[in-house]
Amino acid sequence: MAWVTAIVLFVEAIGIALLNWFLGVVVDRQDMSLAGLDPDMMSVSSKVGGLVFGLYFAACALTALLVALRDRAPRVLGRVLLISAAVVHGLLGAFTVGLVGWGAFAFMMVVLGLIVFTLLAYDRREAAGPADAVPEGGKDGDNGGGAPVAAPPAPSAS
Repeated sequence: MAWVTAIVLFVEAIGIALLNWFLGVVVDRQDMSLAGLDPDMMSVSSKVGGLVFGLYFAACALTALLVALRDRAPRVLGRVLLISAAVVHGLLGAFTVGLVGWGAFAFMMVVLGLIVFTLLAYDRREAAGPADAVPEGGKDGDNGGGAPVAAPPAPSAS
């Protein structure tokens, strides 16, 4: 399932970058200011913001792809990236209901679900541990010089 999450996040990264680039071009061609702001600055900031946000989602997608390839949970930085992407999708989903509509909200919630599922599915697998795990001491009663396996004998009253 992490493959699907990675693909969806890559597509979303490209879509976000292209959408913001398009909005920057529209602002640039209209040559209008908003509350006295420089139109060139608004155009450039929209393009830069789109690229940064697209790179952020691409990094999240790369993290999900590494989770799928390695078949284990992400490390700390990858976990932080995926959790922050889940929070971003939750917030964007809440905003898109009123601004864009229920279709965009449903998409955001599907991506949120994919990210959370990726985080939880691989986390459970590592928490359970492998079935043939050997205790710290080793096999066949050899505890490797560690603590004794059996309790020491009780003191005698002599």
